[in-house]
Amino acid sequence: MDLGLSETQELLKNAAREFLENECPETHVREMEEDDKGYSPELWAKMAEQGWQGLLIPEEYGGAGLDFLDLAVLLEEFGRALVPGPFMSTVLGGAIPLIVAGSEAQKQEYLPKIASGEAIFTLALTEPSARFDEQGIEAEASVSGSEVTLNGTKLFVSDANVADYMVVAAKSSGGTTLAVVPTNQPGVQIRQLLTIARDKQCEVVLDGATGELLGEEGAGWDLLQPVIQRYTVAEAAYLVGLAQMDFEIAVDYAKERVQFGRPIGSFQAIQHKCADMVTDVDGSRFIMYKAAWSVNTDQDDREMAVNMAKAWTSDATRRVVAHGQQIHGGIGFTKDYKIQLYYRRQKRAELAFGDTEHHRELVAQQLGI
Repeated sequence: MDLGLSETQELLKNAAREFLENECPETHVREMEEDDKGYSPELWAKMAEQGWQGLLIPEEYGGAGLDFLDLAVLLEEFGRALVPGPFMSTVLGGAIPLIVAGSEAQKQEYLPKIASGEAIFTLALTEPSARFDEQGIEAEASVSGSEVTLNGTKLFVSDANVADYMVVAAKSSGGTTLAVVPTNQPGVQIRQLLTIARDKQCEVVLDGATGELLGEEGAGWDLLQPVIQRYTVAEAAYLVGLAQMDFEIAVDYAKERVQFGRPIGSFQAIQHKCADMVTDVDGSRFIMYKAAWSVNTDQDDREMAVNMAKAWTSDATRRVVAHGQQIHGGIGFTKDYKIQLYYRRQKRAELAFGDTEHHRELVAQQLGI
């Protein structure tokens, strides 16, 4: 049984790691925590030159035409480097909805801009109810032809502070409706939220905001399912890369830190923590790629595979970063040490698109119990 990456994926992985080690070091991650935008336009442009924003976009719209498994490989490296900025928001929250539901005219207008790095997108899905199902959508949409007028509040919208457009899910007379909404208009008010990860999650208040209908009125929730599935697996891929790096940092520290005249890695308690960490990382990687493959190939069990992957990686990577902190001791919680960056980013990704309990409940429903 061959579980290895293809030659193309190996090249992508190695090129991404080398690029990010040079262009996104720890100092950059720390700088972006304090930056109002939360990302570097210079790095964003360099990523576009690599073709990353257009990785999933078909070649006829200026993209690379690769598949979701390739994106999972890239996002694992993003988690390893803790890449800040609106990449996932734009690719998962913008490009995929347009590929799934966009008209030909919308694809021609927006996808080349995403691929070139010209446009930043985000997905405005969740609301103050903090639900991840259709019943959680209470923002209202009024549809007139291809124009949609929106009223309501969206919460935890990633990178809305720098987005040019949002894909907004709102409730209309026919059900859930999607719209592409420019952020630069009086009817859109954006406020950044303070989070443990110091990422740029926002509250978005829509007060008569106007946008362009995406897909058919009332069909939005069905159209969102492949988007949500891919976004959920993407968060799991990010968690895998993050946990891998956290493990490596902790092992290096265990080898170097001397206590009672010997490296702390020589103590059985530390050894067992490291063993648990690598087991959780490898288990997370396997179940994540199984879910990515299931989604990529439209397997009948893809929904359960996604829920299982997010439930497992959320729990397992939480254990990994907790062990990493414990191996470092109290000093690991200080900002001087790199390990705390991974601990805080894990908390964000763990909750994104549903925590462990949410996905366990979905698995149980699919089991018919």
